[in-house]
Amino acid sequence: MATHKSARKRARQAIKRRTRNRDLRTRTKGAVKRVRAALETNDAEGARSSLRTAESVLRRAVSKGALPRKRASRLIGRLAHHASNL
Repeated sequence: MATHKSARKRARQAIKRRTRNRDLRTRTKGAVKRVRAALETNDAEGARSSLRTAESVLRRAVSKGALPRKRASRLIGRLAHHASNL
C-alpha cells in the first residue's frame, strides 16, 4: 500500500478511473453486441438504429480515454460496412 500522501491520492484516483473505464468498456461491448445481433437476424432497421447508438457510445468512450481512437473507428467502420450490406 502507498505510504506517501500523494501516492495514496494517486491510488484513490486510479480506483475511480479504473471503475469508470470498466463501465464505459462494458457499455460499448453491449452496444456492439446489439448491432451484431441485429445483423445476424438480417434486421436492417434494427441494425441501423443500434449502429447509431453504438457509434455514439464508442465515440463517448474514446473522448473519455477508455478506448483507443483507432480501435473505435475501425469497429464503427466494420459494423457500418456490414449494416450497409443488408
